[in-house]
Amino acid sequence: MRIFADSASDLPKSFFTENDVALIPLHVLIDGKEYEDIVEIDSREVYKTIRNGGQPKTSQVSPEELLERWTELSKSGEEGIYIAFSSELSGTYNTAVMMRDQVKEDNKDLNLLIIDSKCASLGYGLLIKEAVRLRNAGETLEEIEEKIRFMSEHMEHLFTVEDLDYMARGGRVSKASAFIGGLLNIKPLLHVEGGKLVPIEKHRGRKRVLRRIVELMEERGDNLSKQTIAISHGDDEAIALELKALVEEKFQPKSIDIHIIGSVIGAHAGPGTVSIFFLNKVE
Repeated sequence: MRIFADSASDLPKSFFTENDVALIPLHVLIDGKEYEDIVEIDSREVYKTIRNGGQPKTSQVSPEELLERWTELSKSGEEGIYIAFSSELSGTYNTAVMMRDQVKEDNKDLNLLIIDSKCASLGYGLLIKEAVRLRNAGETLEEIEEKIRFMSEHMEHLFTVEDLDYMARGGRVSKASAFIGGLLNIKPLLHVEGGKLVPIEKHRGRKRVLRRIVELMEERGDNLSKQTIAISHGDDEAIALELKALVEEKFQPKSIDIHIIGSVIGAHAGPGTVSIFFLNKVE
């Protein structure tokens, strides 16, 4: 069974090679040059560009790339599963479905399941890790689908950004809101709802918003001590470790994975972002 995942999962490049997961890189455009995320550019280059006043652009996977992947899979005779970046944040999922259907016109035996994760960053990455675990344990495609869909429906995303101006440049918030937020040291708290980014609260100062994240985890999380929690950061490991310490003290989770936010999501969220991912219901 082949597992496919795109670079918006924010897993390190080594994960894909070590766990036999096929990487589908999204694209990043800087100064007129296009790069394949993870493969041709490190996300720290994206953060450097943003800090220097630039605004990297991002794009989904091209139809031609996906057509080639699915055609090769159909010829191999293997079954496959592609867990995709939220369809509310990228067009890649819909393009993948369209290209799969096109390949199936000539090869009815293509067995490729495509799941809209409705997740982003390491929330999405946790789904990929679980799919690998289940595949390695000998679970069937149907069993993996059931468990991954359950996880995607119950994955919580909580995150805050260091500077609203970065999101304003990408059109995520108004420039006026970013200016006022900067003056008052306002840190927005957002989550993902139905695959979309939704602001829920505003707090003054980083320490206060981190404490609020932990409070919301307590309200929303289920058996957090038995979970693997994931934290991703916008090239600011210090804030990730600060949040990790608060979470460990409060919940003593099974483990905490930390990784830098990749180029595609980082291009919009900017440096200093910190995100945390956990389940609001475990089986």
